[in-house]
Formats: sequence, C-alpha cells, structure tokens
Amino acid sequence: MNEIMQNIIAARDYIQARAQTKPQIAIILGSGLGGLADDVAVEAAFPYGDLPNFPVSTVVGHAGQLALGTLAGKNVVVMQGRFHYYEGYPMTQVVFPVWVMQALGAETLIVTNAAGGLDPVFDPGDVMLISDHINMMGDNPLRGPNLDDLGPRFPDMTNAYDPALRDLVLRVAATQNIPVQQGTYTGWAGPTFETKAERRFLRLIGGDAVGMSTVPEVIAANHAGMRVMGMSAITNKATGSADQQPDDHTHVLAMAKVAGEKLVRLLRSVIQEMT
Repeated sequence: MNEIMQNIIAARDYIQARAQTKPQIAIILGSGLGGLADDVAVEAAFPYGDLPNFPVSTVVGHAGQLALGTLAGKNVVVMQGRFHYYEGYPMTQVVFPVWVMQALGAETLIVTNAAGGLDPVFDPGDVMLISDHINMMGDNPLRGPNLDDLGPRFPDMTNAYDPALRDLVLRVAATQNIPVQQGTYTGWAGPTFETKAERRFLRLIGGDAVGMSTVPEVIAANHAGMRVMGMSAITNKATGSADQQPDDHTHVLAMAKVAGEKLVRLLRSVIQEMT
C-alpha cells in the first residue's frame, strides 16, 4: 500500500478509536473565521500535534485542532485552521487532512478562506461564493504516483464547486437577506501579498478574489469524489490600482471577522438545509 494511504489510515484509525461521530460534512475554517466552530456540539477535539502524520499550523488566527460533533443537525468534522503551501509543507501535507476527513466518512467539503478582492466592486467585509478557481500556485497536490484508492489519475475539474450546493447557498442567502457576491478564486502561493502589477494580471485572467489557500484542498477533495462548496471573506481591496493601500495581516484578520459574522450565519442555515 502507498505510504500516503498508510498515513491516512493511521490518522483515521486514531480518530475513530477516540470518537464515535461519523461525519457527513467536512468544514475547513480559514483565517479569522473560526466562529462557526463555536456552534458545534463537540464530541471530541484533537490538537493537530496529537494526530498521527498531521502537520502543525503556524499561522496567527488559526486554532489548530480537528473537532468532531454535530452542527445544525448534521455530523461534522471541522478543521479550525489549515495548512498552507507557504509554510513550507509539500502539497501532500497541505491536503492530508482532506484525505483523512474523507476517510472518516465525509462526502461533502465546505471550505472557507480570507481573500483580497480583485473585482473593484467588492468591498472589505463582503462574502463571496466561489464559482470556480484558478491555480496560480505552481504546484498540484496530485503530482506524483496517483492514489488509486482515492480517485482517478486525471480527475475532471469542470464543476469543482458543486452547482447544486452553490444554488442552495444563493437560495438561503436570499431568504435570510444576506448579500453574497459570486466569483472566481485565484490561489496564490504566498507568503508575500501580490504586487499591484500581479493583481492587475490576476484580474485580467479572470480572477475575482485572491488568497493563499483553498485550491489544493479543493483539488484533493474533487479527486476523492467529494462535493465541494467554497466561500471567501473579502478582507481588502486588491485591485492593483494606483492608490492601492499596503496590506497587513492584522487588518486581514479584523475584516475576516466582519465578513465572518455573515458567513457563519449563512453556513449554519445552509448546513441545516443540506441533504
């Protein structure tokens, strides 16, 4: 058996020996967006450092634990903080938790992030439903020998973000009168924020928002046959205009919490409606 598959099984077995919850939905909470975890009736929580083969998150604003329990009537597994390519981890480590959550039984992945708004109509504090993505990270988590136990060598990414789940988000948002933008997320390797010229380029090729996560996890989830829904908290203007303001991670976290309040309210209702 492939070494990665052995590591996935070891982490899965460790968790299953200590928790009864079989999750239906996996949730990844990005920078400043941990508030949804407060709504989870937690059965068991595991600091990443305690889990076999897990890396450890080093980013401010990430709690760094995996929690299993119930949320809005559904069994969930929640990542409070994620791993990033810019932290120095190989892509297989970045997406390792996705594979473990799928091995635990999760069939749907909800991924959230903080992102800069490339689209000039986006304002800090907006919520964006991800309709598609562009991988500008220069790498792919599926490079190397294929994990045949998880999925095919050449997975289709035409509908990487499940259309039915996107429709559900829009219906719930309209019912609750929560404004939601829609657009294409651009994955940026980081850790530097983009230059003004890079932002204008990313907008030119079709990006509406840019961030340093999400794309690898979505690729891995699609490869493993999971349905995916993605949401971005727009934290700053990132248009690359002449008057572009300097970026600051502290400000990003602050604005992520502003958008996060709307995002948490929306996701809670969306999860309740999911079948």
